[in-house]
Amino acid sequence: MRVHKLTLTTALVVAAGLSLTACNGDDGTGQGAPPPASTTPSPAGGPDAAGPDQGDGKTPTGRPPTDQGTTGGNSTGGGGTGEEAGAGRCRTGDLEITATDNTIEGDPDGTVVVQLKNSGGRDCVVSGYAGVDLRTDAGSLSAKRTGAQTTPITLKSGKSTAFGITYPVNRTGGSGVRVTGLLVTPPNETKTVALAWPGAATLPVTEGPGSPVKVGLVGSAGQGG
Repeated sequence: MRVHKLTLTTALVVAAGLSLTACNGDDGTGQGAPPPASTTPSPAGGPDAAGPDQGDGKTPTGRPPTDQGTTGGNSTGGGGTGEEAGAGRCRTGDLEITATDNTIEGDPDGTVVVQLKNSGGRDCVVSGYAGVDLRTDAGSLSAKRTGAQTTPITLKSGKSTAFGITYPVNRTGGSGVRVTGLLVTPPNETKTVALAWPGAATLPVTEGPGSPVKVGLVGSAGQGG
């Protein structure tokens, strides 16, 4: 009888141990043990497909990497000063400015051509309209722009560009308005050069609004265009 009881007791202990093991996990692992490593590969293009240090050419956000070897912007900048790399703006002191009469017989208007020669010893960029004022015995008369589109011009050292001034010729027979001088301010500059006026001595007296004198775009040498 003692041997039979001992065998029954042993069986109960073994059964209790099996029940405790089942409560701790059916897969045979103990509580708190790490789960088996997954062998399923990540989907193609997923976050684990390639990191930023694996040579996929992407940043961690998936955007193309920034090219730090280049800079943006245009060399002549239509919306800027029009300066090119290595060539600054043409300064008044760098320019030799002269004015000559270029009126063609038979034209309804008179024409004066103003030449800008780069004498500064370096290339420079000029763009836009020069400021033009006629000195008269009735006061200063500012020329009006023709409205042509601005185009930057690289003026090599020793080279020239020009623009035209057109004005009405006095054919009234009266004394008109006497012109006594010409003031020219290069584009984007504030320093003005005073020149002798080479055109007709007088302008007709006008009573309408606006200036009868027109100034052309730099680079449009000729009949004020």
